[in-house]
Amino acid sequence: MLNSRFDRGDVLDQSLTMRKGQNIAGHAIGVVHLEVWYPLLPGNVVNATSYDFPIRYRELRGATIPRILAADPALLDLIIEAGLELQREGVRALVGACGYFANYQCEVANALDIPVFLSSLLQVPLVHRALKPQQQIGILFADDSAVNSRMLTACGIGPDLPIVYRGLQNAPEFRNILDCTGTFHYGRLEAEVVGAAQQLIADNPGVGAIVLECSDLPPFAWAIQRAVGLPVFDFNSLINWIYYGVVQRRYVGFV
Repeated sequence: MLNSRFDRGDVLDQSLTMRKGQNIAGHAIGVVHLEVWYPLLPGNVVNATSYDFPIRYRELRGATIPRILAADPALLDLIIEAGLELQREGVRALVGACGYFANYQCEVANALDIPVFLSSLLQVPLVHRALKPQQQIGILFADDSAVNSRMLTACGIGPDLPIVYRGLQNAPEFRNILDCTGTFHYGRLEAEVVGAAQQLIADNPGVGAIVLECSDLPPFAWAIQRAVGLPVFDFNSLINWIYYGVVQRRYVGFV
């Protein structure tokens, strides 16, 4: 059973027990991430200042962007091993810091005893239910050539869900992320991302909300929303939602 908060007054008359093998505490969210090299901005999933609560990270050594885009089956064991380690360390939910981790969602969720949310795309069915039936969900992908039916199905996105999408793989500044050059120009990158969202809406005026697949895109979610005037969902909207589900709090006030 999960205890949502430690309160001295609640435990004075109780014996406390720690899970065997757990030697740290207080990290509710565990994140598995790729081996990358470029600036990790506030808002990025792997920048801990993006959150008001502790995050426990685990790098998947050898898991590169080309391998995740290719849905390399050899990554599955790495993800499960890292997830089990984080589970032993006490995290209450596992998240993947790349939307293409969706390729492994079902297998990893089956292997762990904690909830698994490997991709921001898991929000798409929920967002769809919030829109009018004729409205579409626009998705910005890091590389839309790597999108496949397996990853979409694993996130509950079937052929009946009205999605449209656009990739950033041909945007010159964004290539610095995909190619891990170690650098990028912030202003040019923001302009590319916002421009891609605007073009997606221009090509598909029936879009009612946007979901950002890539964990590098949340730093630009505010700029996207300002430009297109639509709800924007990303990894951080997912992670905050997860956190407040696995760490409930006692409400104090008056009536």
